[in-house]
Amino acid sequence: MPADILSAAVAVLAVLFIFYTGINVARMRGKHKVDAPATTGPLEFESAVRVQMNTLEQSVLFFPLLYVATAYFNTLAWLPAAFGLVWIIGRIVYLQGYMAAPNKRSTGFLITSLATAGLLILSVWGLVASWMATHAS
Repeated sequence: MPADILSAAVAVLAVLFIFYTGINVARMRGKHKVDAPATTGPLEFESAVRVQMNTLEQSVLFFPLLYVATAYFNTLAWLPAAFGLVWIIGRIVYLQGYMAAPNKRSTGFLITSLATAGLLILSVWGLVASWMATHAS
């Protein structure tokens, strides 16, 4: 399967997860009767909000790096999609940990951070290799 299709599938899965975090916040609003636009309330509601916000914050790094790594890193073309899948797994672990107890979010955050760092490395590597290939004498 072409690498761009793999990365596109991973991007769609990531968007579905982001939708899920929004649905989770809505569920917690209903469960705890926290009317919009309030962002404070019981711990379970606030945890759901923080998971959603942190996931949105991380996605600002994730999506461009997934695109750049997919477009320019050609050595192991499937690797950007693999890091993308690890990013999603990290977000799921983060959500489960945070919803259990906020101090249990670290493992998911670490997984997410490592996946993001991997995509950053692949992006830089791919860009440098592409630049060198176009400027070779």
